[in-house]
Amino acid sequence: MRPPALYPIFNSIESIKGIGIKTSKLFKRLLDEDKLIYLLYHKPVSLLNRPRMSDIHSIQPGDRPVFKIKVISHIKPPSRKSPYRILCQIQSFKGDELEIVFFNYHKDYLIKQLPEGTVCWISGSVELFNGHLQMSHPDYITFDEEKIPLIEPVYPLTQGLTNKMVEFAVTQAMRALPKNIPEWIDETLLKQTGWPDFKTALYELHHPKSAIDLTNESKARQRLAYDEILANQLALAITRSRLKRQKGNALKGTGELTGRLKELLPFELTGAQKRVISEISMDMACDFRMGRLLQGDVGSGKTIVAVFAMLQATESGAQTALMCPTDILSRQHYKKINQLAEEIGVHVVLLTGREKGKTRALLLKEIANGTAQIVIGTHALFTPDVIFQNLKLVVIDEQHRFGVEQRLFLTQKGSAPDLLVMTATPIPRTLALTYYGDMDLSVIDEKPASRQKVDTRVIPAKAREETISKLKTLLQNGQQIYWVCPLVEESEKSDLANATDRYNELNALFPNRVGLIHGKMKGTEKDAVMQAFLNKELSVLVATTVIEVGVDVSSATVMIIEQAERFGLAQLHQLRGRIGRGADKSVCLLMYDYPLSEVAKRRLEVMRQTDDGFIIAEEDLKLRGAGEILGTRQSGLENLRLSNFELQAELISTARQDALNIIKTDTMLQTPRGQALKMLMYLFEKDVYISTISAG
Repeated sequence: MRPPALYPIFNSIESIKGIGIKTSKLFKRLLDEDKLIYLLYHKPVSLLNRPRMSDIHSIQPGDRPVFKIKVISHIKPPSRKSPYRILCQIQSFKGDELEIVFFNYHKDYLIKQLPEGTVCWISGSVELFNGHLQMSHPDYITFDEEKIPLIEPVYPLTQGLTNKMVEFAVTQAMRALPKNIPEWIDETLLKQTGWPDFKTALYELHHPKSAIDLTNESKARQRLAYDEILANQLALAITRSRLKRQKGNALKGTGELTGRLKELLPFELTGAQKRVISEISMDMACDFRMGRLLQGDVGSGKTIVAVFAMLQATESGAQTALMCPTDILSRQHYKKINQLAEEIGVHVVLLTGREKGKTRALLLKEIANGTAQIVIGTHALFTPDVIFQNLKLVVIDEQHRFGVEQRLFLTQKGSAPDLLVMTATPIPRTLALTYYGDMDLSVIDEKPASRQKVDTRVIPAKAREETISKLKTLLQNGQQIYWVCPLVEESEKSDLANATDRYNELNALFPNRVGLIHGKMKGTEKDAVMQAFLNKELSVLVATTVIEVGVDVSSATVMIIEQAERFGLAQLHQLRGRIGRGADKSVCLLMYDYPLSEVAKRRLEVMRQTDDGFIIAEEDLKLRGAGEILGTRQSGLENLRLSNFELQAELISTARQDALNIIKTDTMLQTPRGQALKMLMYLFEKDVYISTISAG
């Protein structure tokens, strides 16, 4: 479907004359893609100055000066392994001498290229060696001074590629662009911003004239960032529009089961929970498919909100599938939900990879004949032999752990089922707009009154022995403790603390009272340890981040995290969320090693200052960037190359509103601007969304 005018720009980089298979592979390593268009999206990161010098003393560090020289003589190297030297006189100055040095050379070529008496222009890195001014392997040797640019862009590189090679390839890619590219940005916005057109912006991106041209203040960079963001927002708006238009299942419910659940709950729902339950309920009751993202901080009560949705589906005669990222979390959900469901009279089953033989066969039968009304599981729900009778609600916990394909695969097991995805990792508004713009958003921004604030302290690693000595008192008082380490076992390549060593040390001090849990253990082993900790048979649980999500032991009141500076903010917040779930005061100790980077210092300070997951998420975005917080491949949208989440949030909001308006007024993109926007989407490889429009 791509217009023929765009074919050349989507050719392989190997199609450039002078670039072979080996070099094209290097470009693919650099760009993650093998198409000319991605050369144009590869941004320079700095500038290289090539000043015309009046004297040697005016050369600044990093400069690659331009000299007019006269070749005096060729100095014969004493051996083939020795460098080849050419003595020159700098014509630009008062006769200063300069040696040009070549380490890999063809003697005959150099004699022919630079015979004695030749006058030419050269540019390159200069240094003093044994009192002589030297230039090794000049970047330019030319008889035309105009061929040496005053300023040159410097690109990110990979081993084997030079800046010149990238510049050359970018120039060829620019030539492959169509002559006429229609304008897709709203005319009013263009006038307000003063942005150049798309082709001019690309040219200016690769031909910066000053340091300001390398920043987000540059008109060219703003324009290109907006183009990329708008293409993504259009893709999301098209998906959202298609979902909203898609006929779904009106799961109105009767209120019988949800009413009984309210009576059973030993606590009062928060105002935020009631609001979100109402939003989800209304979505499920309408004739179109629901696509909703439920955000809630650690301990805000998302699970019970999801249970209300599941029971509304059950009241409507439908089945629900709840998918969890880990075996531990799926079993914990099953235990909690089944306790409530049994009293209400709803049949809940658990299906993971550990259910085998006759047990699995019975579960599959119950799912297929509809006896199983709520099915909780892991990736095992994806397998072809899992067939639902009437799946109309899919709930996915910890959405960021799953890819879009997995999400879609599960929804295909039902007939246009409603979709509710939940995350306890608060997502900054910028990211939510960018990655979940196709979904409606519900936020539980209030914690239950019973939820305790955790006292968070930052301590150095040298306090570890003192901390261990205090454990005895804590254990005598009946407290339970998490001790988290970065690694499972010792690694020759790492000096990180490991859980196995810490377990051995603590178990020697407190025999039979310490447990160990990590991702390499078998599921049954992990379950046995967790159950013992829940039953208070164990007082200390040494663990890796396998306990990060969903583990709920209300009697645990102490969390010790070793080498906390090695963890991301979101991960630290999730780990801390494992405590403060009961009535007793809880303490989290963040233990760090020296030296601390500025980022690590800020991270620990944020953890000490606040327990608000949304504030922490925004800070995490500033410190780490979007890619590490939310795997972009998992979102179904590739890494953004021209835009910056943290610094261009305003552009995202503008583009989102623009995209929604476009799809509302020109659903099929048939107007002149709509046709231009199709060109934009092709240029950012959103072909699949254009085909979605065509499919109606």
